[in-house]
Amino acid sequence: MRTFCCSGLLYLLALNPITGWAAPQKPCKYKVKESIAPPNGWVKHTTPPADHNIVLRIGLPQPDFHVLEQHLYEVSDPYHPRYGAHLSKEEVDRLVAPHQGSVDAVNEWLSSHGITEGGLSRSSAGDWVTLKLPVRLVEEMLNTTYHVWKHDNGDRIVRTTSYSLPEDLHDHIDLIQPTTMFGQFKELKSTIVFSDDTEAPAQFKNLAPIVNAATGVPVDASCNATITIKCLQQLYNAVGFTPTHAGNSIGITGYLEQFANIQDLQSFYADQRPDALGSSFEFISVKGGLNNQTLSEAGAEANLDVQFAFGLSHPIPGTFYSTAGRPPFDPDVGTPTNTNEPYQDWLDFILSHPNPPLSISTSYGDHEQTVPKSYAQRACKSFAQLGARGVSLMFSSGDGGVGDNNPNPATQKCFTNDGRNATRFIPLFPASCPFVTSVGGTVGVPEVAVSRFFSGGGFSDYFARPKYQDKVVRKYLEALPKGTYKGLFNRNGRGIPDVAAQGDRYRIFLSGQARLIGGTSASSPTFAGIVALLNDVRLSNGQPPLGFLNPLLYSKAASGFNDITVGHNSGCGTTGFNKDGIQVTGIQSFTGLGTPNFGKLKKLVS
Repeated sequence: MRTFCCSGLLYLLALNPITGWAAPQKPCKYKVKESIAPPNGWVKHTTPPADHNIVLRIGLPQPDFHVLEQHLYEVSDPYHPRYGAHLSKEEVDRLVAPHQGSVDAVNEWLSSHGITEGGLSRSSAGDWVTLKLPVRLVEEMLNTTYHVWKHDNGDRIVRTTSYSLPEDLHDHIDLIQPTTMFGQFKELKSTIVFSDDTEAPAQFKNLAPIVNAATGVPVDASCNATITIKCLQQLYNAVGFTPTHAGNSIGITGYLEQFANIQDLQSFYADQRPDALGSSFEFISVKGGLNNQTLSEAGAEANLDVQFAFGLSHPIPGTFYSTAGRPPFDPDVGTPTNTNEPYQDWLDFILSHPNPPLSISTSYGDHEQTVPKSYAQRACKSFAQLGARGVSLMFSSGDGGVGDNNPNPATQKCFTNDGRNATRFIPLFPASCPFVTSVGGTVGVPEVAVSRFFSGGGFSDYFARPKYQDKVVRKYLEALPKGTYKGLFNRNGRGIPDVAAQGDRYRIFLSGQARLIGGTSASSPTFAGIVALLNDVRLSNGQPPLGFLNPLLYSKAASGFNDITVGHNSGCGTTGFNKDGIQVTGIQSFTGLGTPNFGKLKKLVS
């Protein structure tokens, strides 16, 4: 027998010998767990039906995450004796599992409301509990009241602005959502930019190749107008390299009904990679995600990602994940619709997989402040789990410069959504997570920062600057003119992006037609393809894959990048961060360490 405070009652628990769950006896005290002001644009509208279902996600603490983080940095540091000694799925699960006391406390709380083990699901490590409940029961459990909230644009959502838990549960639960996360489930705002042109302009044809000063490799002049697989191989010194190791792999994530069309992929291969004709990718559905093959339903984002990531890394086996669902978020004035991705659903799935792809690219992201900090931190810890297992994760840094690249300063929306409405640069998440590699964009030969749109970059407000980039970021900040953008960014935050790659005028096939497309959503799968090639070098030498890249990139491999010396990342009515006139190499601004030189990197990583 033992006492437990739960659901507003003090319970005397007679434990079930099989489940350990029990039933209530006496009252106890609630305490607010989280409370927010209603976000801009939302007003209470009506009361939801009592039987309206909510899929509730309960995050249990990960008390040993600091141990996992230590392992992650040791196995990712090329100068550490444990470099490359990645952990197994089972080892990672043990390091992020909640204490049994937390599991028991949550079980008992759920049992007090009639919820049994059969009515819920648990993540691979047991750190997330997911269940579907009617709103009337959720209100009782959280001592709160949900409302239908209406946005200025007419959208509606069922949420609350505050929820409470019994005091004894506060140490056993990190967060519960959806509660205070407001969202509007509409189409994705990806980091993608279109062009109606499909061919290189005549003035670029029949010109002599341009010798890339950074690599010494000739690059077709047409690459100044149209990016192909051949251009990327030339630009990044990967001409003639053919992957051979059977154990290699690469993956692309897809969200919000973005379908990767196989017929378009074959047209792309016929156009740019004829040796890959007839090959395809493995499709994996997450949470009921689809990959419809009607040509008219082909997704620009999905086609771009799979065509260039898999085309550049052929014949390395590729996997395309389609995740269904649209998650909640706190909207800011610059993001009035739901542009977050269901990262946690995909993460739960991939973390349960014994052999995830070794190089994975995601071309979606959102303003960091639109994702509640508690949710962002938990998702970031999930990325760390993958890194510890030997997976390299790439994310686009975004196309908004330091926040909003709207050319009209009067309509740019660069201010906080915390009630202060303070002017602020807005970094992108998940790119701001220190456990992923953020990829910015370049254009042209020689490469400069993109001019038709602006490579996202800046400094996180959620995550502190990690040790691996401390030296280079400090040098850059010291080189900035004194007082530059004082108060507009967090000088102690994690800097993004880490690296860069071409980001404009990629020639893809979409619904049977050639199109030119751009955005850092092109840069990320390109860099992921290069990482897959580097993994092939290591695997062929009997070495483990690269895994979490950043400690390597900022140290031993830093000389394997082409520094970008020209450009800036405008936004928020400013020119953003820049390199113009700043004589510091390898700086962190809008292109990070620069673009990859595969010829150098394959020697540095082997």
